[in-house]
Amino acid sequence: MTGCDRSFLHSLYLIDSHTREARARVKLIRDPADRIALSPFHQYELQNAIRLSVFRGLREAAAGEAILAAFQTDQNDGRFALPTCNLAVVLSEAQRLSASYTMSGGYRAFDILHVAAALHFGTREFLTFDAKQSKLALAVGLKTGP
Repeated sequence: MTGCDRSFLHSLYLIDSHTREARARVKLIRDPADRIALSPFHQYELQNAIRLSVFRGLREAAAGEAILAAFQTDQNDGRFALPTCNLAVVLSEAQRLSASYTMSGGYRAFDILHVAAALHFGTREFLTFDAKQSKLALAVGLKTGP
């Protein structure tokens, strides 16, 4: 499985400067065992970001609903891995990562949670467009990309 953060998912579903690269990277995933693993943190954070973009007037409500529906359809169709996530274990790992890296690297809580979930799922690679989050993923032994 492959891990990711919201910045990568954002680029898949909300058009930005990284969308082409994100979509090209997903097309390279041929083996179902290498699918992007989603945790409940991914699902919540991306859905909330889409809803917040509607609130901020960045898109119409209908467009936001269409993006949410596309994300749900991709999950239902198996385009993502949806492994069982033990939230207590992920939070414990996030606590450890925070204690080890936040004072020196300034990492945000959700950034740490995404890396902790990737470790919990046993991923080898972490997809992100966030340079700081890439640095954290590298520090814990994950290959980063797209």
